[in-house]
Amino acid sequence: MTRTPEIGRRSFLRGLGVAMAAPFMESALPRSLWAASAQRAAGPLRLAFLFIPNGAHMPAWTPEAEGADFTLPATLKPLAKVRQKLVVLSGLAHDAGWDHGDGAGDHARSAATFLTGVHPVKTDGKGIRAGISVDQVAAERIGKTTPFASLELGCEEGRLAGNCDSGYSCAYSNNISWRSPSEPAGKEVNPRQLFDRLFGCGPAEGQTQSRAQRDLERKSVLDLVQEDAAALRRRLGGSDVRKLDEYLAGVREIERRIDGAELLGDDRRLARPKGIPDDYAEHARLMGDLLAVAFQSDLTRVASWMLANEGSNRSYREIEVAEGHHSLSHHQGDAEKQAAIAKINRYHVEQLAYFLERLDAIDEGGGTLLDNTMVVYGGGLGDGNAHNHDDLPVVLAGRGGGAIAGGRHLRYPKGTPLMNLYASMLHAAGVDADALGDSTGLLPGLVAT
Repeated sequence: MTRTPEIGRRSFLRGLGVAMAAPFMESALPRSLWAASAQRAAGPLRLAFLFIPNGAHMPAWTPEAEGADFTLPATLKPLAKVRQKLVVLSGLAHDAGWDHGDGAGDHARSAATFLTGVHPVKTDGKGIRAGISVDQVAAERIGKTTPFASLELGCEEGRLAGNCDSGYSCAYSNNISWRSPSEPAGKEVNPRQLFDRLFGCGPAEGQTQSRAQRDLERKSVLDLVQEDAAALRRRLGGSDVRKLDEYLAGVREIERRIDGAELLGDDRRLARPKGIPDDYAEHARLMGDLLAVAFQSDLTRVASWMLANEGSNRSYREIEVAEGHHSLSHHQGDAEKQAAIAKINRYHVEQLAYFLERLDAIDEGGGTLLDNTMVVYGGGLGDGNAHNHDDLPVVLAGRGGGAIAGGRHLRYPKGTPLMNLYASMLHAAGVDADALGDSTGLLPGLVAT
């Protein structure tokens, strides 16, 4: 007998070694809510923290006007489609990022403090110590209801051992998420492995068998859950059928792109190691699409994502920037190098725009997934040449379930702790944190009271 999946907030479509959580659907709501078209429930609140390295060219980042009448500057112009769901925040700082007598190592400190607000212990070996990051505080409080308490993503692999910056361990430069003061959470950079992690279920041998079968028979993960999908589809209303079909089509498109990233030329038998695309934009967009699916299907409500490691010297030849990013950040006032940095900044923002527009295209009970999300995007250095930890590049996207009014540029007094932003986000999410790095309170005027 065919097993019919239950219609609930956490419906799963299952097959050999795989499980796909269904997206938010009105058919899962109590009849008292969906019977009246005016009464539609919103999805759960999600939090995402995105990190960029090496500071920014702030003249091309910071709007001139404050309030709602600001114009998006050159670097942020790719965000035009989501401008009304965006808050640009100026004046925020990380005091813990300054040396405080420890000398050089601003790059390592900028990543280590980004979500912790804690000055890291300077060591390149044993005894690493920072603080518990805000994403893990959130995961502890709101992540217990999802299969994954949090996801940690990246676009660049990195070491946890060795010296990466003036006596600071690589663990500091290559991680922003910390489960405990001495334990970085690490990150997943391989889209294939992230895909299998999100959709795998059951014992390891079952998942291995499932992957082997799909590879051998050139099958999609959807082929293994089609029976459950057909049974669920028969029980849904018209709008939810479309929503389910769009969701499944999106997953299949991600899978197809991952498969394509693992191939060399036209010979589909030549598997490329790691499964990480050579093209940076395609890599970033795959990771963003997978995170969007994880949010959409409520596999997690908390995520961190490093678009590159701190101190990254990646070159971006696809946008005609051949010199390494970190090298360029030490521009010493050179106009051509500053222009190249601005070009990289905008390229990263283009990946952010793709992710935000993806969230904003997903309907969720009268609003969009972006309406039910708060996405921080920024870094722990202001100008990469000055190595300053104030006037940081920071934007907040999403409406936080209605708590955040977008379309604004808010300027705070210089030195205002960045951790106050995170405290405000947790407050909007209903999470009260007794201590959050060096936070001194909430950011005035950000969250609706």
